[in-house]
Amino acid sequence: MPVTVVRFNLVAPGASPAALGARYRAALEMAAYADDRGITTVQTEEHHGAADNWLPSPFVLAGVVLGATRRIAVTVSAMIGPLHDPLRLAEEIAVPDLIGGGRLVTVAGIGYRPEEYELFGVDFARRGALQDELLETLLKAWTGEEFTHRGRTVRITPRPSTEPHPPLLVGGSSRAAARRAARLGLPFFPSAHLPELETYYQERLAEYGTSGRVMMPAAETSLLHVAEDPDRSWALYGEQFLHEARTYASWQPAGARSAVRSAAATVEELRAEGVYRVLTPDDCAALGRDTYVLHPLVGGMPVDEGWRSLQLFAERVLPRLDA
Repeated sequence: MPVTVVRFNLVAPGASPAALGARYRAALEMAAYADDRGITTVQTEEHHGAADNWLPSPFVLAGVVLGATRRIAVTVSAMIGPLHDPLRLAEEIAVPDLIGGGRLVTVAGIGYRPEEYELFGVDFARRGALQDELLETLLKAWTGEEFTHRGRTVRITPRPSTEPHPPLLVGGSSRAAARRAARLGLPFFPSAHLPELETYYQERLAEYGTSGRVMMPAAETSLLHVAEDPDRSWALYGEQFLHEARTYASWQPAGARSAVRSAAATVEELRAEGVYRVLTPDDCAALGRDTYVLHPLVGGMPVDEGWRSLQLFAERVLPRLDA
């Protein structure tokens, strides 16, 4: 059975607090619906200070979703490691791990927006060293034993439920990220389909005498919306897709590699490109993918339309994937 994902970043340009609250509640209801119908994963992410209200607190959302569901996994992909205090983050992950019984998966990235570092007074030039410290601290903290952190003896409680520790992957598209994952014996999650980086990671595992695995995005990755009439959906909601695509692309530094990066400047270009796809239930079921990523509230999409997309996928696509 393919992996099926419902992605939430809660983008909503110009939304009032009341409207944002309604979207957050809708996301929680959608997650519970997805859980009931056998969708495997909710995916969320982290960005800060975005004018369009991009989600800044993925672990808060993850904890709420885990408390409202029974089976579905929640993946934070990715959190921006150096922006977090290591000891507080150990606690912030341990608690939802206890709530969800090991269903929380964290992908630790280092980010790429200097303005996010400036917002929190963190030195962007030190992000690699800060990420090393963060990951090493998490692994020590989750043992429940005392250890030395920045010259002090500390102990973090409660211990998470997952042994030896909550699922933790290292994300990125650089050799430094692959090397960091290999050194710590953690799984590596490249940000795009990068077979050469997988090879480098495997070589570093052998060098360090550690073990791990790669979770590689497919060569072709699309964010999906399901509709009876794709032409109508593009006409009505194409600007929502384009807003998110252009915002995300504007944040990416030159040479950055991402599985869902778009180069489109217009709705027409975006539709032709294929990073965002609107498909009928029949066409979606016929894709033949290992992973299906639904994005029901993309770019400020009306909640009712998001529900239609999710229900069409659950009722008319998912049973055919199971079969």
